[in-house]
Amino acid sequence: MTASSAINLILPSFNNVLKLVVLFLGKIIVMKNYFILLFLVSNFTFANDIYWSKTGHRVVGEVAEQHLTKKAKRAIEDLLEGESLAAVANFADEIKSDRAYRKFSAWHYVNIPFGKIYAEIEKNEYGDLVQGVNTCIEVIKDENSSKEDKAFYLKFLVHLIGDLHQPMHVGRAEDKGGNDVQLQWFGKGTNLHRVWDSNMIDENGMSFTELATEYPEMSKQQIKFLQSGSLLDWVEESHLLAEQVYASVETGEKLSYRYSYDWWHTVEDQLQKGGVRLAAVLNETFK
Repeated sequence: MTASSAINLILPSFNNVLKLVVLFLGKIIVMKNYFILLFLVSNFTFANDIYWSKTGHRVVGEVAEQHLTKKAKRAIEDLLEGESLAAVANFADEIKSDRAYRKFSAWHYVNIPFGKIYAEIEKNEYGDLVQGVNTCIEVIKDENSSKEDKAFYLKFLVHLIGDLHQPMHVGRAEDKGGNDVQLQWFGKGTNLHRVWDSNMIDENGMSFTELATEYPEMSKQQIKFLQSGSLLDWVEESHLLAEQVYASVETGEKLSYRYSYDWWHTVEDQLQKGGVRLAAVLNETFK
């Protein structure tokens, strides 16, 4: 057999092998792209269920900055290494995709049946919003806590006080705080929780700095009034508001400008209260 004959025999086999390799690699690339797409879609879906919107939480942080004592400001600047409260306000949502932090998931809400108060309900074994806030404060005030732990729980505290003032976070357990109350928002599917989390805020179109600075200046008496009461008083206030919010819609209802017109000032009030009260909590924590 000549050398050329041998090559002619080998080439078809080599070409077949090459085709198989290319086909195999092509399948790997397709599968890789599929899993990347799946990851992005799952994270997008998850992001739609965050608490308040990113804008809402940043408003709470920005408003709080305006009412901090000098001592609290210095302590916070040190722990956050110069980051603002608005910059860290969404930290507790951002870490939820990490399984290491799943144990904090129940801290974002507290379910209270209508006609009950927090003291009367059976507590969630995994914790709740009230327990979360109290734990954050305890860790921050503990002299034995590391700077890293204090910074972590400070970021969490900023977020939780914001969640507390979104009434659907003090809603009913049976519909997951309004997540199962299906609605339409300008012709697109949504739910009652999301309407209050983000739909109204996003539809407004203002940035967090615009929202935080449009409030009229408050007197000392007005600030004192908003900051009065205990954490449980604020929980009860949000719970009573949640009852009104549930009564404001019917499942499947088509919402648009009218709903936003009727409720936007309540959204603004809750964001402002959240910021002013967050400042009160931080001032007391770092006094």
